[in-house]
Order: sequence, then C-alpha cells, then structure tokens
Amino acid sequence: MSNPASPPAFGVLDQGPELTFPPGFLWGAATAAYQIEGAATEDGRTPSIWDTFSHTEGRTVAGHTGDVACDHYHRMPGDVRLMAELGLKSYRFSVSWPRVQPGGTGAANQAGLDFYRRVVDELLAHDIEPWLTLYHWDLPQPLEDAGGWPARDTAGRFADYAQLVADALGDRVRYWTTLNEPWCSAFLGYGSGVHAPGRRDGGDAVRAGHHLMLGHGLAVQALRASRPDAQLGITLNLYPVTPASDAAEDVDAARRIDGLANRFFLDPVLRGSYPADLRADLRQVSDFGHVREGDLKIISSPLNVLGINYYSRHVVAAPAEGAEPEAYWRSPSCWPGSEDVRFVSRGVPVTDMDWEIDAPGLVETLERVHRDYTDLPLYITENGSAFVDAVVDGQVDDPDRLAYFDAHLRAAHVAISAGVPLKGYFAWSLMDNFEWAWGYTKRFGMVYVDYDSQARIPKSSATWYADVIRRNGLAAQ
Repeated sequence: MSNPASPPAFGVLDQGPELTFPPGFLWGAATAAYQIEGAATEDGRTPSIWDTFSHTEGRTVAGHTGDVACDHYHRMPGDVRLMAELGLKSYRFSVSWPRVQPGGTGAANQAGLDFYRRVVDELLAHDIEPWLTLYHWDLPQPLEDAGGWPARDTAGRFADYAQLVADALGDRVRYWTTLNEPWCSAFLGYGSGVHAPGRRDGGDAVRAGHHLMLGHGLAVQALRASRPDAQLGITLNLYPVTPASDAAEDVDAARRIDGLANRFFLDPVLRGSYPADLRADLRQVSDFGHVREGDLKIISSPLNVLGINYYSRHVVAAPAEGAEPEAYWRSPSCWPGSEDVRFVSRGVPVTDMDWEIDAPGLVETLERVHRDYTDLPLYITENGSAFVDAVVDGQVDDPDRLAYFDAHLRAAHVAISAGVPLKGYFAWSLMDNFEWAWGYTKRFGMVYVDYDSQARIPKSSATWYADVIRRNGLAAQ
C-alpha cells in the first residue's frame, strides 16, 4: 500500500532525454482466444463458460458474443504478418481449452491443436517469440456444470489439459503462462457475477481462487517434468492500493482491499501461505476448509518468470452510511468480507473504462513485487487503455492511447533504473476485440478492427509502438 498522496501529474513521468531499454528487452503485444478467434463451433470446439454467458440474455452489452469476434481463426496468417510489420519480438496469445479438449476431459482434439501448431509455426517463421497462456477464462462448460473452479477436481483437469498442450507445442514454445488474472476468474466470475460463469457467492469466489492456484501449481509441476527447459510463470493483475486519507479507518480499508486484490495470490504463489489478516477478513464467508495439507507447497512450485498486468490504482476509504460502491470491479460482491469499503474517484483523467490513468502506480507495483516477494524476472504481460476511436479518411488517430503507452513505458524505465528485473512489455491489445461483458463497445487495440468487414487498420499508437521497438526506447520529451 502507498501513502495517500497524489502524483503531481497523473499518467506522466517527465524524464527528459531519450530513454533506452536494456539489450534484449522483449517487446510484444497480447490477445486472448475468446476475444479474437471466433469460429466458436468449428473443428470440434465446444462451448466454454463465455459462450454460455454471452448467449444468456442481459449478460453482455447488446447481447454481443464472441462467435465471430475478429475472425482470427481464419485470418491468423495475415494477423501474424501485421505483427511482423510492427516489429513485435513476441506475441502473447491464449489457447482455447474447449477447442483443444472439448468437454474439459479426455483426449485432445487434434484439429484444435493443429490451429495452435499453425500459430506457433507462423510466429517462428516471422522471428516472433510465442508466449503461450494456457487459461484466459474460457473454462469448458461441462466442467462448470460439474462445479467449476470452486470444485477441487477442476484443478486436476487443468493440469491434464496443460499436459496435452505441452505434448503438442512444448518443442517450439519456450514461455508458458498458466493462468491469466485469476482474481478476475474467481472474484468477477464467482463473486460479482459480471464475468462468466455469472455466479454470485463470496465463498465460491474464495474456493475458486484457491483451486485456480492449485491448478496453476499442478500444471507447473506437469510442465516442469515434461519440459524442464520451459520458462514457466503466472500472470497476476496487480494494483497499488491507496487509502483516501491518513485516517486509521481508511488505512485499514486499503489493507483489506490490498489483501483481496494482491496478496490473496502473491502470497500463496510466491511465499506458500495465505496472509493471516486476509483469512481473518474472510472468516464470514470461508473457513478455508478447502485448503488441504500440501496444497500451498504445490501452489508455490518454483517459477522462472512472473507476469504482471497493470492498468490502474485503487483508492479506497472506510465505510460510510448510505454510500454505494460503483459498478464493475468496484461492486461490493467483488470483495467478499469487505463489501462496505468505498472506492474513491479522485477526479483525474480516466480511460473509456472509467479507470484512472496512473503511470506512477506501475513503478510502485513493480518495485513492491521485487522488494517484497521475488527476484524473478518480471514481465508486464498486459498494459493498455480503451478510448473511443474513429476512422477518418481511412486512418485512426489515437493520441490518448499513445500518451498512455508512453507514460507507462517511461514508468517501466524508472523501475528498471531502480533495479527492478523487468525484462519485457506486452501492450494490450494487439487489436480491438470482444471486451468481455462490454462486448464490442470498448476498444483497447493498437489495430482498429471494423467488425463488419474485418478490415484491420493500424492506429497511430501502433506506428508509434513500432518505432519504440525499432529504437528499443523512447524519444526525448
């Protein structure tokens, strides 16, 4: 947690001269399977929880689904050529579990694996390092029907699936992420219900979070046994959590939210334990009876890298009578045991998601993880912003997104200069896509997607990012 002080200029770190990143710094961009692939029923793919959720009335904006998305399943070679034109050194993509293992159990679907074989081969042919994420939220629906992530058995099924993918791609993929943002899977999917599968139970959310991490640990062990040279990690979405004032009540509110947002995952994965204060905060929704002997040793299996997704800061205050928390990630059911903590808006610039722009918070987050938790190489596996974009004369100018990237990359350089072992950066996202419950109404991409024609138009931020990669640094301000 940080002190309740506001940065002098939100989203901006003035560093003056040109900044050069270390040799070999890995420049990339990221996507997720359900958000871009489409082909929802082709070649043996079966429904995931996001297919079911998006096809349920009232769950997504305007009933949008990922049935077609960016049609990447059919347009992948062209998309990889576009990555090469931008100069990407790495591409972080996720594998669709129900495309590879329909139903979540049993033999692999070779047609599904063949698609990812083609993805990897295409990337390597263009000298782009594949960075594979095994789980970006698309749990096979039959596993949800059997209990989902709150059920312990799902962790074992995930390890089996990881082994199938490793058997097919492990000879050509060096970097592996087990889970993307387990906080979202657990607390948005099973707590607030604003993400798939749309359940609302604090105890289920806590159990889901634990079993996600158990599945991570089991998958790491399986991958390590079969591919000892693989670079294995997990990606966590982390936030600096700031009390709204120095008052003891606000400081305690920040402690509680920091526990749920950050330490719930950092401590088991990197320390092999749950914080005592977090367990006390959650005692009304969980007695942690689902945690069995040996679980935390599995969860804390040694890693090679740690991925960090960073978007914004949480500023919180103690409960106030009659105060209602805001929607989405600030909704009370996202925070079991701390539902009455208030999230405070500071009146600073925000993105189209209403997320405050706070580049200095990235420095705080990276320094904290390195100082308090690990010497592992760190990678920013997602960082980006949604803004309203428009095509004018066949071009898309997005100065706000460009400025967001610039500020956060300058923050990343500050962290490196302070000794943080930051080794790479993945912009979110390569292209506009299905933004979960927001459907196609929010655009994060560096590449504009016309969803009617499926035309791709690189935005000005893409051109700028290509220049950053080419020079391995940032121009002077």
